[in-house]
Amino acid sequence: MALIALLPGDGIGPEVVEQAVRVLAAAGAEGLAYEEALVGGAAYKAEGHPLPEKTLDVARRADAILFGAVGDPDCDALERHLRPEQAILGLRRALGLFANLRPAKLFPELADASALRPEVATAIDLVIVRELTGDVYFGQPRGLRKTEAGLREGFDTMRYDEAEIARIARVGFETARARRGKLCSVDKANVLETSQLWRDVVIEVSADYPDVALSHMYVDNAAMQLVRNPGQFDVVVTGNLFGDILSDQASMCAGSIGMLPSASLDSGKKGLYEPIHGSAPDIAGEGKANPLATILSAAMMLRYSLDQAAVADRIEAAVARALANGARSPDLGGGMTTAAMGDAVIAAL
Repeated sequence: MALIALLPGDGIGPEVVEQAVRVLAAAGAEGLAYEEALVGGAAYKAEGHPLPEKTLDVARRADAILFGAVGDPDCDALERHLRPEQAILGLRRALGLFANLRPAKLFPELADASALRPEVATAIDLVIVRELTGDVYFGQPRGLRKTEAGLREGFDTMRYDEAEIARIARVGFETARARRGKLCSVDKANVLETSQLWRDVVIEVSADYPDVALSHMYVDNAAMQLVRNPGQFDVVVTGNLFGDILSDQASMCAGSIGMLPSASLDSGKKGLYEPIHGSAPDIAGEGKANPLATILSAAMMLRYSLDQAAVADRIEAAVARALANGARSPDLGGGMTTAAMGDAVIAAL
């Protein structure tokens, strides 16, 4: 029996996680037990902290974590360490979830929903491998201070050591090896010392993967190429900050941020699986949220953590079939509710 930690979180998180659990049951996922816990703004309001110790305990005991979203406008004025978003950063740090895999593939039925021309958008089929536990999000020192001139100054430290870079580079190479054998490493080595080390280490690691074609690209050019010619990319490996930005950009190229799943993995099989969208408090409780990214995240959970790849394939095929049959939530230009979208996937199964 595999224990799944359910962390629905804030806003639309509970709505989309509910549909993913329904689909897992309908698809025949075997031997799953669930334990739900509070996280984010919901946890702060109930427990005084966005990541209570009992939630962290559930996450540590679980074989995998299915996560909704965090973010609550009511908490915007809190000290930074108490804000809902700190929960996901804390989980990554505490569980060693250093490798974020974000696939971006356009379903042909959604070509008209992409911000790109259909002939460009239909070429999108890539995976962004993002390092999750380093960079400016975790680097020290950081903070706010007064300068000698009495001005307020904010500062964050971008840092990586060679072991952190080599570890994520290997995930990138292994992912590319299992796909089309092309890895593009994205950095800003022409300006940043951190990025120069990143590029040097990635080149060193590439010696162990002669079957994978390695290329390098500056992040500003990568952002441009994602909208100009996304079909050139197979796997992209990059740091925390650049990966955060590029993966959100890729989601809009693929039609909607409501369509993209993600996996955050440790050095073994454990992972946290979540849609890349936020908590969308403006539509929370209205049944307008698209649950497909969360459903596809659950499929990734079956594939990477639970050794149920055949069931994952069924779920992904059912999502494609539901879209082909006309299932559309508001973000995709339709009017179907969150539950109706779940029903459509279940019917397609």
